[in-house]
Amino acid sequence: MDLHSLDIFMKVAVFLLAISVHESAHAWTAGRYGDPTATLLGRVSLNPIRHIDPVGTVLLPAIGIISGFGAFGWAKPTPVDPRNFKEPMKADIMTSVAGPASNFILVAIAFGIAAAILAIAPAGHDNLVLAVEQMFQKESVSVPGGLSVLFPVMLFLMEMIFINVLLGIFNLVPLPPLDGSHVVRHVMPEEMRKAYDTIGMIGLFAFVIWGGRILGMLISPVLGILFGMLGRIHG
Repeated sequence: MDLHSLDIFMKVAVFLLAISVHESAHAWTAGRYGDPTATLLGRVSLNPIRHIDPVGTVLLPAIGIISGFGAFGWAKPTPVDPRNFKEPMKADIMTSVAGPASNFILVAIAFGIAAAILAIAPAGHDNLVLAVEQMFQKESVSVPGGLSVLFPVMLFLMEMIFINVLLGIFNLVPLPPLDGSHVVRHVMPEEMRKAYDTIGMIGLFAFVIWGGRILGMLISPVLGILFGMLGRIHG
């Protein structure tokens, strides 16, 4: 397997893990606040088959990987029945933000493991640089002197950071039905809320088609800080 094929495999594996954790977090949190709907339907699961949406989980990530932007999109929405919530507004907000929060937890875990490797492995920094270069290439990068066994591990961890930052921030965009909209809509008057929900899907598809530059501007500073901090760690 060449490095480009390996990177595509890592992108797909990380994306499926990320959306599975994301949707499981929604389902688990809803259950904690009184709504067992998603739990009873088996949505607290790391099995990606339970969460796949044809457009958000298959089509959009494929376009993102082919274009070089990265794997982003969404999973099949987690079913929630707000009538089961004892505190509907709080429960809806907490259930919604649980998804992006779970992505940021995965970022923290991947960052911690990568930092530990860099601190103890002399070859860690070189493999970090190579992994980040490969992530943004459409072909295999050259590897002088052969490939280290650390490279696949570091590539997986860097993709974990990149994809989960991307998904976490994307899902916080306040456009229905993304998670960020569940926070914003609760501060709106009822009339405005209905219009907001109605035009939301149009706005979302417009953002997916034309908002790539805006999303890139949102994630770039975060990735720059994280990759920069890792780059300063040497074994």
